[in-house]
Amino acid sequence: MSLWQILIEGGKRLFDSDVQDDPVPAENGCAPDPNDVGFTAAVIGLGAKMAAADGRVSDSEVMVFSRVFRAAPEDADKVRRVFNIARQTVRGYEAYARRIAKKYSARPCLLEGVLDGLFMIAGADGAVTDDEMQYLRTVAETFGFDEVTFRRIRASHLGPERDDPYHILGVAHDAAFDDIRRAYRKLMADNHPDRIVGNGAPREFEIAAHDKAAAITGAYARIRAERGMIAAN
Repeated sequence: MSLWQILIEGGKRLFDSDVQDDPVPAENGCAPDPNDVGFTAAVIGLGAKMAAADGRVSDSEVMVFSRVFRAAPEDADKVRRVFNIARQTVRGYEAYARRIAKKYSARPCLLEGVLDGLFMIAGADGAVTDDEMQYLRTVAETFGFDEVTFRRIRASHLGPERDDPYHILGVAHDAAFDDIRRAYRKLMADNHPDRIVGNGAPREFEIAAHDKAAAITGAYARIRAERGMIAAN
């Protein structure tokens, strides 16, 4: 099914306020249900509104969307058309986020993967505006992520936050090292690319997972160096 068909068919369900998706169980925790065109349409809608949050959709944002969601080169024009239509016709990104959150609340790995993709789109043109950050924060809150989790996800994507390894691991600056080590191991277990793909996540999540795993590993190494446990590079 083409992106165009997915948007039209999935969008019909999303625009129908009488349609209510039931929550799904946590099996295949990183993957949406097979052939869930409503999910795909919602992700496209969120991506379009993310790109438009600063008032314009740039070529770089469309290119990042195509790379993150693995659109074939021959679909580039369709991707742009999907972006333009979604930007013009969606009733608000909150509705898309709520629909995804309600159905996949038991699959936080999937929800985080969607948020990862939105961060990548937001940073595609080299800067994340205040409007874009508020958009991301609202989506994160709708997905059920608390402030510590949001800061961790943000830190794994944005340059300035990479300077604070504690934010990347989602721990306090005065946390005991045993707590830091446990946080590191859990994050690596949850975000390792092989596990995410092995759990059934769409292949497009693998790119962000590699970047995130590298950020998590680097943060842990920096904390160990700061605390005199290893020599800093």
